[in-house]
Amino acid sequence: MKRLIVAITGASGAIYGVRALEMLRDVGGVETHLILTAAGIRTINAELDLSVEAVRALADHTHNPKDIGASISSGSYVTDGMLVAPCSIKSLSGIANCYNDELVVRAADVCLKERRRVVLLLRETPFHLGHIELMAQATRNGAIVMPPAPAFYHRPETIDDIVNQTVARALDLFGVSVRAIRRWNGRASIGTA
Repeated sequence: MKRLIVAITGASGAIYGVRALEMLRDVGGVETHLILTAAGIRTINAELDLSVEAVRALADHTHNPKDIGASISSGSYVTDGMLVAPCSIKSLSGIANCYNDELVVRAADVCLKERRRVVLLLRETPFHLGHIELMAQATRNGAIVMPPAPAFYHRPETIDDIVNQTVARALDLFGVSVRAIRRWNGRASIGTA
């Protein structure tokens, strides 16, 4: 069984983290650990017709974002990595600079030091040089910075199609394949995974 950490921070795009939890629940065989920040809660309330309790219920385990002593804050607690979706610039900055004052950054730092995959769906644009330098530092530390820039080869018809494809591609980076993904096969006609 895989074990993944999903963090939902305060950038716009809470649907990415929620959809990841939904897809991971549906695929089975993946134990999920959710960190939901105060800013993430505010974003969920602003953007989604879903209660915070319903979002928490999608995860197998939830962790207080201030609890830097949680199980996922230790390298001896084995996970397959961490998805930060959406990832705010504040979270990126903490991860890039190893500023472990709260659980999102601590858990990401632990994954990186243990050479586990960390994927950051960085959601705030446009970027200034400071943001780009933070992305470069996070990448040097071992993270994968993946701004959720939509693909169009799969001919999305709805926002959900775009969200699903982006999240499915992010989960691919953890070796988790979901049915929602539409893969390019070199021709105009494509199929599902």
